[in-house]
Amino acid sequence: MAIESDVPVRNLSRLPDEEREKRMWEKIQKGESIESPDEMSDDYFQNLVNLMLQQADSELAGAFGYVQWIMQAPTTEEKLAVANIVKNEVRRARAIYRLLEDLGIDADSHVAKHDYTLRLDLKSDELKDKRAADDRRVNIFYYPIDTWADFVMFRFCVDRGAGHQLEDVRKSTYGPWKREIERIFKEEMMHVNHGDYWVKKMAFDRSTKSEIQAVLNKWYLRTMNIFGRPKTHRNQIYRKYGLKLRDNDEVRKGFSEEVRLKCSEWGLNLPDWKPEWKKIVQGTPFGEEDGVISG
Repeated sequence: MAIESDVPVRNLSRLPDEEREKRMWEKIQKGESIESPDEMSDDYFQNLVNLMLQQADSELAGAFGYVQWIMQAPTTEEKLAVANIVKNEVRRARAIYRLLEDLGIDADSHVAKHDYTLRLDLKSDELKDKRAADDRRVNIFYYPIDTWADFVMFRFCVDRGAGHQLEDVRKSTYGPWKREIERIFKEEMMHVNHGDYWVKKMAFDRSTKSEIQAVLNKWYLRTMNIFGRPKTHRNQIYRKYGLKLRDNDEVRKGFSEEVRLKCSEWGLNLPDWKPEWKKIVQGTPFGEEDGVISG
């Protein structure tokens, strides 16, 4: 599977693909990690790069979208908290771009070609399967974050969804990625906790409950779309190579159940999400193209 990219994406190993594929399956079958391009077939390489480009671009786009909330956060303590979140996102983007550079990808040339500050003035979940631009970020990072309630609900929903996806990568067959994800996962849970604190606080405050309910209605539906279609061909390939462990729908259900329990406890109503698979052309990416995000 060749991926769409504005930079050359090919395995630079001098070993023939047949030899690399043999080495790859030997390591996978022994439960050992893949550590270098010499140990991965061309197809494994392409799928791995596809996932990591999506993650790195999403991290960077996410960071740029949060910057304004350093200035607009309600207290000095929160300004520091948001600044640290932005720092984490940029560090994580750089960490994944560095892994891509180790695979021969010119990350800086890729980043220079895109506007990661781009946001669309959309009031619902109109994007769904449409890609708004030609960078590799997940579609949810094209939506603007207009209010503090939006910002904290983004942590509550989108970061929580990312955490569920990262659970698979923590057991990925690609060693360098798996090891970096352990650090990212811990940061992601801190971001989720920040969202939980504020969503709970606003839910129990009569003056802000309707506002936090309104943004839940918006961001929950958008987040449900990021996991991708169930039983896709690409997801099956990722699982074959051990780059993912579960079907997209299984990950989505885990996320949804966790959110449902939180909302029930805090007196919030979870909106109904109705998948529109029949409207999606077979083979067309849905949401984030069976990818991996953290935001």
